[in-house]
Amino acid sequence: MPEPLDPDMFTGCPPVASPIRIGDKWTAKIVRSLESGPRRFTELQTVLRGITPKVLTESLRAMERDGLLTRTAYDEIPPRVVYELTDLGRSLLEPMNAGCEWARKHLSELIDARKSWHAAT
Repeated sequence: MPEPLDPDMFTGCPPVASPIRIGDKWTAKIVRSLESGPRRFTELQTVLRGITPKVLTESLRAMERDGLLTRTAYDEIPPRVVYELTDLGRSLLEPMNAGCEWARKHLSELIDARKSWHAAT
């Protein structure tokens, strides 16, 4: 099992949507959270501040449906469920990294353009 996720891993991320939209608001962050290995629901919920259990469940189910991750339930007490990226899910990391690099280079321009647009409308 990989090291625990840092609860502050998304602190400092710009408060704008990713320029590359993958599925929904949370998918890219879930992919990034699973990058280093399998995680349990509560681990994901800890770093994805602001996500409700219902929305996290819906997002994970949609990602499983799309073949981006696997869900493994263990017959234990208490029950244990682990989520892990598939090869298809891992294939998103490269374009996500490119999107992050683009955002680092152009975020200020993007924010300025949005401000100009809102001021004109």
